[in-house]
Amino acid sequence: MEMKLELVVVPVSDVDRAKEFYVQAGFVLDHDHTVSDEVRFVQLTPPGSGCSIAIGKGLSGMTPGSVEGLQMVVADADEAHADLSGRGIDVSPVDDQPWGRFVYFADPDGNRWALQQITTR
Repeated sequence: MEMKLELVVVPVSDVDRAKEFYVQAGFVLDHDHTVSDEVRFVQLTPPGSGCSIAIGKGLSGMTPGSVEGLQMVVADADEAHADLSGRGIDVSPVDDQPWGRFVYFADPDGNRWALQQITTR
């Protein structure tokens, strides 16, 4: 039996501000649908990813900014750093570790992301 992780909820305090941030970071806006006064569903997908994120209103009981450890794999950490930095995203310097090279950033609420260039498998 296959199981595919295809959607992760990321809690945010201001949906429009978060949507603007993720689009600026290069995520593709897939959906922005207001279901009711209590529910708004916004789905965004990182370029080339099979997994999307959902931000919105009424999607989760998690505290905005509480998600840590979201990680995406990139081919080149230096290129990822230059791309995000060029888009106006505040990113860390490239962090070289024995198991990979990393670039870190956070959304406006503080949800934390890592981009990993895998150097050996």
